[in-house]
Amino acid sequence: MQKDVKELTQKLQKNKKDLSIKKLFKTDPDRFSRFSKQAEELHLLYDYSRNLIDKEIFDGLMDIAEAARINDYAQRMFAGEKINWTEDRAVLHTALRDFSGGKIEVDGQDVMPEIVKAREKMKVFSEKVRSGEFKGSTGKKISTVVNIGIGGSDLGPRMAALALRAFSDGPRPVFVSNVDAADIIESLKGLDPETTLFLVASKTFTTQETITNALSARSWLTSALGEDAVEKHFVALSTNREEVERFGIDPENMFGFWDFVGGRYSLWSSIGLSLAISIGYENFESMLRGAEALDKHFLETEYSENIPVIMALIGFLYNNVYGFDTTAILPYSQYLERFPAYLQQGDMESNGKSVNRSGGPVDYHTGQIIWGEPGTNSQHSFFQLLHQGSRIIPADFIGYINPPERKGDHHDKLMANMFAQGEALAFGCTKEEAKKEMQDAGLSKEDIDMLLPHKVFRGNRPSSTLLFEELTPYTLGVLIALYEQKIFVQGILWDINSFDQWGVELGKKLASRILKKIGDAEVEGLDSSTSGLLAAYIKGKEI
Repeated sequence: MQKDVKELTQKLQKNKKDLSIKKLFKTDPDRFSRFSKQAEELHLLYDYSRNLIDKEIFDGLMDIAEAARINDYAQRMFAGEKINWTEDRAVLHTALRDFSGGKIEVDGQDVMPEIVKAREKMKVFSEKVRSGEFKGSTGKKISTVVNIGIGGSDLGPRMAALALRAFSDGPRPVFVSNVDAADIIESLKGLDPETTLFLVASKTFTTQETITNALSARSWLTSALGEDAVEKHFVALSTNREEVERFGIDPENMFGFWDFVGGRYSLWSSIGLSLAISIGYENFESMLRGAEALDKHFLETEYSENIPVIMALIGFLYNNVYGFDTTAILPYSQYLERFPAYLQQGDMESNGKSVNRSGGPVDYHTGQIIWGEPGTNSQHSFFQLLHQGSRIIPADFIGYINPPERKGDHHDKLMANMFAQGEALAFGCTKEEAKKEMQDAGLSKEDIDMLLPHKVFRGNRPSSTLLFEELTPYTLGVLIALYEQKIFVQGILWDINSFDQWGVELGKKLASRILKKIGDAEVEGLDSSTSGLLAAYIKGKEI
């Protein structure tokens, strides 16, 4: 951490209070209005009143924000400075959703004309596929689009396509990512080669998992329709023209993106093409505009009213003052079933670092373990640990006032559960309350005495709630960008680079070496465990 941030954090640690959420609400009847934010332009109400903060702690967090110079770093990012210094790159996924008409320069060149051109190319192509103007090799209209990618090239479009299913009126999107053959085999079952379009998403067009799956898909297609069918059934989301052409894809059907867009931030780019085809470009652009609205809120709102900044500071408080090292993401929407997984990459790949800006080791925790599932399924899965486990796990609840589709009282029951779970985590159930409940139920004194310790909930488990008006492409853009900026702010607080991911590369390198050994090549330097496992694997293959 920067010196001033570290000193202020140590001050918070030294003066850490044993706060009671129940008492905080009892002594301050207006606590909700003090610790919640309504952002009409974002269609969002953010309630953070059920957190372990009071005015003094909140003011201390604001001091940390000022000391960290969050706005200065944000201005540098949005202006195209190379804040990803380990890779000498700008960080400009925000430019992909910028509709202001202004200039953003990298190395003295305005990048916005190329971004606008790329958007237009996506729009034209997606509309051709949806209308049937773009047809397969036998003249049939495309009915299924298979996105082949991994990491951000899969998690982003897959999550968004699931989230916006209610808006999908185009070809059905299918996603393949795992190099496990089961993924491509099961995904292709029941598909018609004549009406299937493949999008191969790999910037370099050399990603092992993606190209392996793409070659299997190519074989599946050509065995049915012949080699000439490839250019009518494959599109590349890549920057490597030579490899794309070698694969057999028409360069006209190659959609590029830029080094200043990291994989986990690439949904806003051509990586979102499968989504644009599914929901229509107009809806895709609405998602971009929602993200742009959040970016404006982030840049223009003072820290004390700034939702991503407050979210980041509360997470920082728990991670570095209270020692709560995990956060549960709990969307009360089945449409957001893959959002926690999407955030796992966004957060843990960004801030899972142990080296600071100066290249030295950090002596504090960075990042948090991000996990979660949709409610109400999660209530019947892991909420027992949240309520009565020995660990404190802060949670983010995400809900919607109006669902994309209504059926009876389903949504009222869903939202009642979400509100109740936040209340139960915060306020718990005292011994007196539990005892009265059992007495009212007619239990004997012996049964009450035996059950009472197990029926007590200590409460004081913090959570925040994001309540949107409805789930639309626009508010999905707001939600994604909200967490992106939260992650960015926390990277500043921890004095790390949130935009590289060197830790991902080592395993790839070792896998390539081991693959040579499986192929009967001589490989030196393997440890006894890896050698033993490989020997057992190779022997089993030969039986």
